[in-house]
Amino acid sequence: MYTFYKTARFILGPVFRLMYRPVIIGRENIPSDGPAVIAGNHKHAFDPILIDISTKRVVRALAKKDLHDSRFGFLFRSAGTIPVDLHAKHNPAALEAAVAALEKGELVNVSPEAKRNYTKELLLPFKFGAAVMSARTGAPIVPYAIAGDYSLFPKHRLTVIFGRPLEAGGSPGDTNRRLYDEIAGLLRKAMSEDELKHKHFTSYESWEKI
Repeated sequence: MYTFYKTARFILGPVFRLMYRPVIIGRENIPSDGPAVIAGNHKHAFDPILIDISTKRVVRALAKKDLHDSRFGFLFRSAGTIPVDLHAKHNPAALEAAVAALEKGELVNVSPEAKRNYTKELLLPFKFGAAVMSARTGAPIVPYAIAGDYSLFPKHRLTVIFGRPLEAGGSPGDTNRRLYDEIAGLLRKAMSEDELKHKHFTSYESWEKI
């Protein structure tokens, strides 16, 4: 199962490492077996690849439905990605597919920001997908933060930090708040002082009031 995914990672993983020389911290926090939601900030189209090479397990990533519907959609379907419609307010099909994957003991990678962050905000407001998936399946959430540059000659070294798993429990709102604060904390560790001085942090409570 997922032969295409494993083959692609085997071939492309070393190329990715050679090009970007990423620093991967805390990979031991990704469970070696059983279900888990892996959730973090979204800054680049290559973020899912960075998460993929951080573990030997298969990671089911949520991907734009537009990619699944494109001429190259067969590649994303073969890689086991879960299509999500970013233009829709709710995505019940994507949620059910992710829940089904977790119930089978798989890893699911989610970007709570739902889109790439091109702003000066440290984090965009979070959607509830990761928290709901955890609540429905009992799967822990492994937070991560990605910082630095996807560049051959980066000004800031590409870095991903995985935090300790957040156990399922409480309301999705409480879980989402905990996840937001945890990822913000990890970003502060991953980013250089130069990167941080250009970012503004808005608290979870402040986003709720907007």
